[in-house]
Amino acid sequence: MAPDKFKGSLDATGVAQALRAGLQDVRPELDVGCRPMADGGDGTLAVLTAAGFERIPVTVDGPTGCTVQTSYAARDTTAVVELANTCGLSRLPDNVPAPLDASSYGLGQVVAAAVRNGCRDLVIGLGGSASTDGGAGLLQALGARLLDGDQREVRRGGRWLADVSSVDLDPARELLQGVSVTVAADVDNPLLGARGAAATYGPQKGADPAQVHHLEHALTRWATVVEQSTGTRLASSPSAGAAGGVGFAALALGASVRSGIELLLELTDFTPALATARLVITGEGQLDRQSLAGKAPVGVAAAARSAGVPVVAVAGQSTLDAAELAAAGFAGVYLLTSVEPDVHRCQSNAAELLTEIGRRIARDHLTG
Repeated sequence: MAPDKFKGSLDATGVAQALRAGLQDVRPELDVGCRPMADGGDGTLAVLTAAGFERIPVTVDGPTGCTVQTSYAARDTTAVVELANTCGLSRLPDNVPAPLDASSYGLGQVVAAAVRNGCRDLVIGLGGSASTDGGAGLLQALGARLLDGDQREVRRGGRWLADVSSVDLDPARELLQGVSVTVAADVDNPLLGARGAAATYGPQKGADPAQVHHLEHALTRWATVVEQSTGTRLASSPSAGAAGGVGFAALALGASVRSGIELLLELTDFTPALATARLVITGEGQLDRQSLAGKAPVGVAAAARSAGVPVVAVAGQSTLDAAELAAAGFAGVYLLTSVEPDVHRCQSNAAELLTEIGRRIARDHLTG
């Protein structure tokens, strides 16, 4: 069992447990292993904790500066930081958007804490960001200096990037010396332009058209200053626009970018578990075109297919046609809406419906 969360209903562990209950209603003797999954976004820490990582608590600044209690996941010298749990949309006070002023500063604070605690292999899970600050907050928390034309420190938030005149990344680089940094991203958007961080994701964070225009202008200035400092043009790099531009800042520090689901499959030792598997069950709340771009269920399906193990998917609903689902590697797809057509009831009764889906999967795939 390797499902992602059903957003608004159950976390990944809850989904797996409900499905297992249904499977074992029909086949009590089944050995059902649960490997809750994520793609680097929200829910990543919970998945890694279930896989044996230790959660290390940290107190940091949330997206608008209010103190939040968060953590990172650690095993040996590896640390995984989840942006969503630190300065993501879910951390906005009273859920009030702050598209111009939200910052990724808290993410940098968690990164710094992990490094100072001896972690040398660092994974940053992007996704669920509340900010469009080009990752400037991340860099500021790591010690980088962002100055305006009067040599004053630039304030946090995408709004103020238009004032940046110079940036000194050396303190951040010194802190990360000897540390391998990988960002887990499931989008390939550049920093700027029609597919960039402001235009594509700004509205999802509460930005109106005028604010999107301001953020695009500010990010353009920010990209120019960083390019002057590093001598490298990074704004058009794939995933530079991830998490409001945090991907861009990470690239400026020499980070590599990898698929979030591929990283999570490695970190949870998923592939070895396939050696004795007869069937893999994965899923998420909705299967759609974004799923095909690298979300957890499709990544799980690829790994299972490589190991020669059939895989079925479970979802609340799906907008993919039969050909797309088959091309993704699913031997079957089970939808909660096939049991309960009302979407709101699906969300409120997800556990009960998933248990029924588990029974159906057992009858269809695990008899005989």
